[in-house]
Amino acid sequence: MLSNHLSDGIGMARVPWSQLPSSEEPEGLPTVEDELMAAARSLAGVGAPVESLDYEVIENYAYREQQAQKGKIWFTYTVMVKWLFALLIGIGTGLAAVFINLAVENFSGWKYTATFSIIQHTYFAGYLVYVLFNLALVFSSVFIVTHFAPAAAGSGIPEIKGYLNGVDTHGILLFRTLVGKIFGSIGSVGGGLALGKEGPLVHTGACIASLLGQGGSTKYHLNSKWLHMFESDRDRRDLVTCGCAAGVAAAFRAPVGGVLFALEEVTSWWRSHLMWRVFFTSAVVAVVVQSAMSWCKSGKCGHFGSGGFIIWDISDGQEDYSFQELLPMTIIGVIGGLLGALFNQLTLYITKWRRSYLHKKGSRVKIFEACLISVITSTISFGLPLLRKCSPCPDSEANPGIDCPRPPGMDGNFVNFFCSKDKEYNDLATIFFNTQDDAIRNLFSAKTFHEYSAQSLLTFLVMFYTLAVVTFGTAVPAGQFVPGIMIGSTYGRLVGMFVVKFYKRLNIEEGTYALLGAASFLGGSMRMTVSLCVIMVEITNNLKLLPLIMLVLLVSKAVGDFFNEGLYEVQARLRGIPLLESRPKQFMRNMTAKEACKSQQVVCFPRVVRVGELVSTLRNNQHNGFPVVDQGQNGETVVIGLILRSHLIVLLQSKVDFQSSPFPCGPRGVLNSHKLSDFVKPASSKGKSIEDIQLSEDDLLLYLDLAPFVNPSPYVVPEDMSLAKVYNLFRQLGLRHIFVVPRPSRVLGMITRKDLLLEENGSSATMELQSSSVRGQRYNEDMLRSRIHPESPILDSLLIQK
Repeated sequence: MLSNHLSDGIGMARVPWSQLPSSEEPEGLPTVEDELMAAARSLAGVGAPVESLDYEVIENYAYREQQAQKGKIWFTYTVMVKWLFALLIGIGTGLAAVFINLAVENFSGWKYTATFSIIQHTYFAGYLVYVLFNLALVFSSVFIVTHFAPAAAGSGIPEIKGYLNGVDTHGILLFRTLVGKIFGSIGSVGGGLALGKEGPLVHTGACIASLLGQGGSTKYHLNSKWLHMFESDRDRRDLVTCGCAAGVAAAFRAPVGGVLFALEEVTSWWRSHLMWRVFFTSAVVAVVVQSAMSWCKSGKCGHFGSGGFIIWDISDGQEDYSFQELLPMTIIGVIGGLLGALFNQLTLYITKWRRSYLHKKGSRVKIFEACLISVITSTISFGLPLLRKCSPCPDSEANPGIDCPRPPGMDGNFVNFFCSKDKEYNDLATIFFNTQDDAIRNLFSAKTFHEYSAQSLLTFLVMFYTLAVVTFGTAVPAGQFVPGIMIGSTYGRLVGMFVVKFYKRLNIEEGTYALLGAASFLGGSMRMTVSLCVIMVEITNNLKLLPLIMLVLLVSKAVGDFFNEGLYEVQARLRGIPLLESRPKQFMRNMTAKEACKSQQVVCFPRVVRVGELVSTLRNNQHNGFPVVDQGQNGETVVIGLILRSHLIVLLQSKVDFQSSPFPCGPRGVLNSHKLSDFVKPASSKGKSIEDIQLSEDDLLLYLDLAPFVNPSPYVVPEDMSLAKVYNLFRQLGLRHIFVVPRPSRVLGMITRKDLLLEENGSSATMELQSSSVRGQRYNEDMLRSRIHPESPILDSLLIQK
C-alpha cells in the first residue's frame, strides 16, 4: 500500500493526519504570525513593525542539496568559524565598553574640573557652565537618536529579548543602531541624566554579533563575503546570545553574571554547546577590560579613574552578621519590592502618555523634552547641595585612610562644595557631584560612619527616584541598572544607619546595607534572581554577602510579582513586542487547539499554482505562512508542506521557475536554480515585499510548482490538544507556524528513546536500550546508512521522477 502512495509523487505526505479542513470552514491552520501581529498592533496602538523569525529549519530542496554537498571538513570549518566569531564578539564588545567608559569619564572629569575652577570665583557662572556642558552632551545624544538611529533609543534589552524570543523589530541590529547606541550612551550618561550605560551595552554587544553574522553592513559598504557564514535566523540567534552576555560582562566586569543573564533573562532557547561559546565570549570580554584598566593605570587615559569600569570592592566591609539583622534585611527586601513595582508602574504610565501625546509631534519635541530634562537635572544636582550645611571632616588621626576634603574629577568621598572652611565637606554634593559609578562606590564604602546624614540621603532618594522615572523613556539610549543601584543603595544605607543606632554594634557596616538595598531594588524592578545575585557578588568582590543578597532578592521579587510584571516585560508590551512567556496562561489548559483557531480562515495554495493567483493572494492578505495542498487518490485534500511568504517573493522575483505547463515538474532543472542563501532574509530588515515585484501580463499567466520549495515536515498537532501544550511546544522549539489537523486515523510507527540514540556505526549503547519484546528487528549499519544518506532526501517523494 505504501508503494502506491509513493508512485503518485506525494508519498508520505498523503497519510490521513495531513488532511486540513477546506478554506470554507471556520477551523484550520492557526496563523500564529497574525496573532502576534494583531497583539503588537493592539498594544502599540499602531501597526508595529515586528515580524516573527524563522528559527525552524526549512528542509526544502535547497537545504537538502546544500547539506548533501557538505562534508566533515566543512562542518569542522563551520565550528571553527563559530568560535572565531565568539572571540571577535568578545573583543569588539570589550573595546566598545572601553571606549564608552573612557569617553564618559573624561567628559565628566572635564565638566567637574571646569565647574569647580569657576565656582572659586562665582557660583552662578559655575552653574551656567555646568548646565551648558550637560546640555551639549544630552543634545548630541538625542540628536543622534532622532535623526540617525531611532532604534537606539532606550536600553534595547526588551527588543533583544523579543528577538531571542522569536520576534524581529525592524532596525534594532543595524550598523547605524550600533553607532547611535555607542555615541548616544556617551552623551546621555556623560550629560548627567539619571540613566545608565549598562542596558545599551547589552544592545551594543547584540549589534556587533549580528553584524558579524551577516558579514558586516551592506548599506555602508562594510561587508566581507568571508564573514558571511550564518545565513539563517537560527545561527544569528546564537551569535546575538553571545553578544548579550558579552554586553553584561563588559558593563559590570562580571563574566559569569553575563552568562547567567543571557540564560535567565533574555534567551528563550538554550543548548549546552551554546553555553561554552557564551562562556568563552564573556571570558574574552573580561580579559579585554582588565587589559584596558591595566593600561589606564599608567595615567594615559586622562580623567579616567577607578570608577570607569564598575567594580565596587567592599571586601573590607562587614564580615559577619547576626540573626537579629535578618529582620531589617528582610525589610530592605520588602521596600525594594514595593519601590521596584511602583517604578515599573510609573514608567509605564509616563511612557504611555509620552508615546500617545508627546512623541507623535515629531523629532523637535523629543529633542526639546530631553534638553528640558537635562536642564532640570543639572539644576537639581547643582542647587540642592547649596541648601545643605557642610560637615566637619573626620579626625585624620582616628581615620588615617580617609582623604577629606577631596574635590571631584576622578572619584572619592568627602567633596568640598559651598563650604566656608577647608576641613569641611558637603555630603549631598558627594553623591550629586560624581559620576554614577563613583557615587555608588561612595555609598557602598565601608569604614565611613556618619558620612551621610539621613536628611541628605532621603532628599537624594526622592529627587533621583523622580528623575529616573521621568527620564526613562526619553529619546536617548538609557539603561536602568546603575540608576536602580543608586536608588537602592540610598535607602539601604538609610536602613543601615538605623540598624547601627539601634543595635550599637561595631561590626555593622552601613555600606553592606547599601549593597543589599541595591540588590533589592533591582530584584523588585527587573525580577532577576540568579544572574543578578552573581553580578552583585562579582562587582563587590565579597562572597560572604551571598546569602544576604539571595535573601533580599527572593523577598523583593516575591513582593514585586504581587503587583505587576518585571521592567523588561512591561516595556516590551508597551513597545508592541509580543513575547511568549515561559509558562502558558491558566485558561489555556481548558482550551484546545481547534478552539484557538476556530475564527481563522485557512489560506492554502495548490501544488501547482498560477502566478497571477499567487500574486493576488499575497497582496490581499498579510499571512507569512501558507500550507501547500494537493488532491489525494480519493479526492481528499492533503497537505504536502508549508511555504513562507518570503520564499514565495524570492521565487516571483527570480522568475526562473515559471513554467507554461499546469502539471508538476521533475527535480531536474529545479535543484540548480536556487541556493539556500537566496531564501535568507537580510538581518534586521523587512526584505522584499510583494509591492516590489514587477511582473508582466505574460508572467501572470504562467505556473509555478511549489513542491521543491516547501517545508515538507512542518510541526502538526491534533485538533483536541490543549492550548497549553501547544504553547509549550511552540515556545520551546522556537516555531513560527503550527498546523492544526484532525485526529489521526492510523499509526505508521512510534519513536522511542532508542530510535533517537542510533549512531552511524551502530554502537552498543543503542543496543543496550533495545528490548526484544519491544523491537524484534535490529538495525544494522547498512540500513542506518541508507536512512540518513544525504543522496536520498525525503523530498524525492514529492516530485515525479522523469
